[in-house]
Amino acid sequence: MDFCAVSETLHINEGSKNEKYKTLLQQIPALIGDEKDPIAIAANIVAALKQTFDFLWVGLYRVKGNELVLGPFQGPIACTRIAKGKGVCGMAWERKTTLVVPNVHEFEGHIACSSLSNSEIVVPVFADGEIVAVLDVDSIAFGTFDEVDAFYLKNIAAWFVPLD
Repeated sequence: MDFCAVSETLHINEGSKNEKYKTLLQQIPALIGDEKDPIAIAANIVAALKQTFDFLWVGLYRVKGNELVLGPFQGPIACTRIAKGKGVCGMAWERKTTLVVPNVHEFEGHIACSSLSNSEIVVPVFADGEIVAVLDVDSIAFGTFDEVDAFYLKNIAAWFVPLD
């Protein structure tokens, strides 16, 4: 019988948000193991984020030409394509910066993939100085995300490899 090469158990710290992120970051190398496939790596990291924080939606949108195309995700059905500069994801891509949105209903041009989403953070994923994807995280609560999330999600984004 073959067994999964990575740990089947994710340890979730019950402490502060900061402690949860630190614990998750420490586990990512074991979660990835010897895996080389970027989609498999992304899928497990996204799942670990969702499981650790129980966010509404966690996923990647990959840069393909002038669009962001849906990649590995956990949560409700999502938009499959987003134009550059459109919505929070497209704007983060265009501006090449992390966007923290405490209330998505007040963000001009917000794309409502799920009516349950009330706050959002989008972090660009860089490879060789270029954005290759964006990490998108949505919450049902207002004001969920802050500079702590931005810091740790940028560190987590560094584990993603180009998703060609």
